[in-house]
Amino acid sequence: MLKSNFQTQTIVYTKKIDNELFTPFSLEGVELIETNQKELEQIGTFQTNNSVLAVATTKPNDPVDVGNELILALDDVRDPGNLGTIIRIADWYGIKKVICSAETADFYNPKVINATMGSFTRVEAFYTNLHEFLKKTDLPIYGALLEGENIYNQELSQKGILVMGNESHGIGREMKSLITHPLNIPRRGGAESLNVSIATAVILDNFFR
Repeated sequence: MLKSNFQTQTIVYTKKIDNELFTPFSLEGVELIETNQKELEQIGTFQTNNSVLAVATTKPNDPVDVGNELILALDDVRDPGNLGTIIRIADWYGIKKVICSAETADFYNPKVINATMGSFTRVEAFYTNLHEFLKKTDLPIYGALLEGENIYNQELSQKGILVMGNESHGIGREMKSLITHPLNIPRRGGAESLNVSIATAVILDNFFR
């Protein structure tokens, strides 16, 4: 948090954390409060927390600039754990921007924040009418579809938008009509489907192969 451009308001910590660890960072306007483990567990969302908790200001839902880069678009990804994992995967592959439909899980849901393992501080999210957003772009639009082309046979550009769909229903019908490059991960075994976050990782890896 202290390395990011989030505005940290308060840091609550126990004696297990030496407050000298905070000194390399600018603490202007940050309140430091020492407490005990029991109180820290009561004010946080984890069942166990014996070290530190930070309170920061959430960012407004500002539009992101879309340049000649690869970004993610999420169509109704509702599970907070999946969203958090996708943000972490995006960060791993250097994806800085994620465009979310209005029905996608809340970026600041505690389960999302936990699953990102800190990646939420490096990846921007923008919630909007995804269909209208995609209609306005000139970038190639990739989408994960069962009827898509074998991803291992495709030439993939690192400039475009990759759309990932809902956990149960995939990409919505309205969104499908906008996809210019449908992609499919060929199945080798008997599993019915892939988790959306796992599928995101597999597809992104192919963009950078």
